[in-house]
Amino acid sequence: MTTAVERSAAAPVPGLVPGRSAARRPRAESGRPLWHRVLFMVALVGAAVIFMLPFVWLISASLRPREYVFAPGFLPIPFEPDNYAEAWQAVPLLTWFTNSVVVGVAAAAAVTLSSAWVAFGFAYFRFPGRNLLFGLVLATMMLPFAVTMIPTYLIWSNLGLTDTQVPLWAGNLFGSAFYIFLLRQFLLSLPREYFEAARMDGASYPQLFWKLAFPLIRPALLVAFVFEFKASWTDLLKPLIYLRDEQLYTLPRGLKVVLDRFGYGGEQQWEIVLAGSVLATIPMIILFFLAQRHFVEGIATTGRKG
Repeated sequence: MTTAVERSAAAPVPGLVPGRSAARRPRAESGRPLWHRVLFMVALVGAAVIFMLPFVWLISASLRPREYVFAPGFLPIPFEPDNYAEAWQAVPLLTWFTNSVVVGVAAAAAVTLSSAWVAFGFAYFRFPGRNLLFGLVLATMMLPFAVTMIPTYLIWSNLGLTDTQVPLWAGNLFGSAFYIFLLRQFLLSLPREYFEAARMDGASYPQLFWKLAFPLIRPALLVAFVFEFKASWTDLLKPLIYLRDEQLYTLPRGLKVVLDRFGYGGEQQWEIVLAGSVLATIPMIILFFLAQRHFVEGIATTGRKG
């Protein structure tokens, strides 16, 4: 004996011809005609080529002799790979590279952890004025850096920390409005039942963050870390303001020295300037490719729930 549910499931659907649904399924699943996808891929490849051309020219020009640096074309002809060895010997690039890595990791770790703490508070706790306070935090993004530059410098100067690397990263211990917003949106996408169940099992609030929220928001944390590491790696203004000792320079500050010494108003050795620029760019490209999967996942997941 068959039940009513089984009979209704076995009955044919009116207007549906067997065999046609299977034939139409690939087109429905793809969502777009083939020529749309081909056109989309061609547009992506074209945009990628356009964005890659400056970097390709930079690499090519850095591999040419001095008199051929600005020659037309994208092939390094004549080929002069010794420019990199000369740039490495002309200035302390290894010291600047190490300083950039230390400052970048410290700045990225500080802002990621501090922003995650604040974001967890805004996402988990319910208290009067929460939205107003969160709006005030976001409003700080409207303040340009030039407004707080002099007061911040006076604070570090009174603490006796100018001409040190501390001002380059220690300010991130107080979080960043952008990363707080980014991580809060990710946290809001997590089921609240996870946290309520953990609280019923006796978990404290720090345990909720470290043992439950922290592993679940790892992609978003990686996005914040890479963003801030890139911002620190390319930052020139803060090292210009705070650093005087050449041994404390980061790569952007060091490249400014290279540009002044070998570029404009210097010895016109542009091959050294370009070789140093390539050496400063490659680490960020490697970092992005290593973290690409988690990076894209974090970007795609953030903002699913407002």
